[in-house]
Amino acid sequence: MVNQEKTLDVGFTHADFAALLDRYDYHFNPGDIVAGTVFSIEPKGALIDIGAKTAAYIPIQEMSINRIDSPEEVLQPNETREFFILADENEEGQLTLSIRRIEYMRAWERVRQLQAEDATVRSQVFATNRGGALVRIEGLRGFIPGSHISTRVNKEELVGEELPLKFLEVDEERNRLVLSHRRALVERKMNKLEVGEVVVGTVRGIKPYGAFIDIGGVSGLLHISEISHDHIDTPHSVFNVNDQVKVMIIDLDAERGRISLSTKQLEPEPGDMVKNPQLVYEKAEEMAERYRQQLLQQQQQGTAETTEEVIEDIPEATDEDTAEPILQEA
Repeated sequence: MVNQEKTLDVGFTHADFAALLDRYDYHFNPGDIVAGTVFSIEPKGALIDIGAKTAAYIPIQEMSINRIDSPEEVLQPNETREFFILADENEEGQLTLSIRRIEYMRAWERVRQLQAEDATVRSQVFATNRGGALVRIEGLRGFIPGSHISTRVNKEELVGEELPLKFLEVDEERNRLVLSHRRALVERKMNKLEVGEVVVGTVRGIKPYGAFIDIGGVSGLLHISEISHDHIDTPHSVFNVNDQVKVMIIDLDAERGRISLSTKQLEPEPGDMVKNPQLVYEKAEEMAERYRQQLLQQQQQGTAETTEEVIEDIPEATDEDTAEPILQEA
């Protein structure tokens, strides 16, 4: 009996296998977000398995929106998470990945949502410059202009200080995130203030158009036209810096962060603020009560007029309108 060797013809070569891999290989493009598993951690980066022929690479500077000193602060061996494809394959067929870019996109999405909600956020000042102060919101660098820092200390002393802030500008395309400390303070103060209320303040600055009055840590404007019923050439003729004054709130604009003040409305007689300011301060609460009563009457009158207009617009009922419906049998 003769033994015959039989050769198994698989019909599948290495070239066929490579072609099959190419056929079913995923195509990765810059901008894609893919799932990947940490394959190996190196001192300045990590290798990530995303299902490509070659392990992708993420440098340490792309691992977080915040500065880190070692990859282990962000990644752990065999950890699976999302990665952003930052750059196409290099000469060795290796893709470059980023976590920072994902965090960056989601941070802008979050601050846009916070701005839409008109939310107040808190952040610590980490640096100052000639123009203002720098903070981080959701990992993004934000800027507080000097004109929107409401504090008596020097800007340099704010480093390390946590401040309440409101959003002024959120522009991802221009990479501009601008915030206001003053507006946050004014809004918080406004919640405790009312139009027609008399408050005591200190003159902090005088301009040709009016005086800035500090009332409990926020600044209100006493416009020159609201100082007295008499004509005034300049606020300097009535006030000095650091004067203690009584003023009445006539407008609260939370959206613009502005408080408008008046002493004119507190004058018992026109011109008293120029001739006898002490009398104005003594009669302030009494005159403010009259002002509030006038506002109330105006509001009631406006409501009555609106009601009359609505009644006039209602058509008169006809017999046809008031007739009872007739039920018809099917």
